[in-house]
Amino acid sequence: MSDLLKNIDARTKLAGTNKLEILLFSLGADSRTGRRETFGINVFKVREVMRTPPITAAPEMPASVEGMVSLRGVLVPVVDLARYAGVNTETPRSIMIVTEYAGHTQGFLVEGVDTILRLDWSQMRVPPAMLLAEMGGLVTAVTELPDGRLVMMMDVEKILSETTNYDDGSVYRNIKPLENPELTVFFADDSSVARKQIQRTLEAMGVKYVAAINGGDAWAELEKMAAYAQASGQQVSDMISLVLTDIEMPEMDGYILTKKIKSDERFAGVPVIMHSSLSGMSNQQLGKSVGVDEYVPKFEPQRLSETLTKRLMGHAAVVQLT
Repeated sequence: MSDLLKNIDARTKLAGTNKLEILLFSLGADSRTGRRETFGINVFKVREVMRTPPITAAPEMPASVEGMVSLRGVLVPVVDLARYAGVNTETPRSIMIVTEYAGHTQGFLVEGVDTILRLDWSQMRVPPAMLLAEMGGLVTAVTELPDGRLVMMMDVEKILSETTNYDDGSVYRNIKPLENPELTVFFADDSSVARKQIQRTLEAMGVKYVAAINGGDAWAELEKMAAYAQASGQQVSDMISLVLTDIEMPEMDGYILTKKIKSDERFAGVPVIMHSSLSGMSNQQLGKSVGVDEYVPKFEPQRLSETLTKRLMGHAAVVQLT
């Protein structure tokens, strides 16, 4: 299993090319349907894959959290993904995927891992409404393998949100509102949990917003705004104060979306902030290479509001001068 991830550092070169690699895994056959579904997680969020070590039960944890394991002296919570996803299976989950994202480390119990699949973000599609409802919003994107299997990308940010107490509402109390009703933020994120957090942050700031559920949708909407601005003799910067984008999104990732914005003169003067749980230095450097103005890790509303305030007030000052 270690061979699956031994070259993970080299995979950073994929970022910025609208490509990704996902680790495929299964949770076991569902006794109700007989199906064994295939799931995926971005390799960038996987630290290692290992045999499940002894798990110590801990009190007052969510039902899907089996307990804690000690990894090199660090206590890591372990989530039974089958139980979390509502997969009714008797198959032993003897493999643990150790994930690291948004400053948190978690272990995911799975039946087994398959392989690492390289593909283009354009091959990842927004899940149909029926699948979203069936999986409780747990799936952010889907793609079909050559053998006909459907791969479902799990919303690991949703798992983090619902198995920890990182967001109890108090994180928004100290956010200062801006006294400028003309400001509008356009943001794109495929995670419903992340979109909600962004919305709550902007509402606490008193800032209007427009949302998109992926990079492809965002670019289509931005082009419509740019066309309207040209037709009405306005600047896009008069309509949009700032763009906030995730990195991992079906159809078009945040790097490509940023490249398109920064290479299009119609969006001159519109800052772009990258907001991602992929907060490693290599990801930040790649963001800067495509023109990102700021890089903010997810699940830090106070830090996000401070960064937005700095950029929005600077944008407002420039608009007033012009």
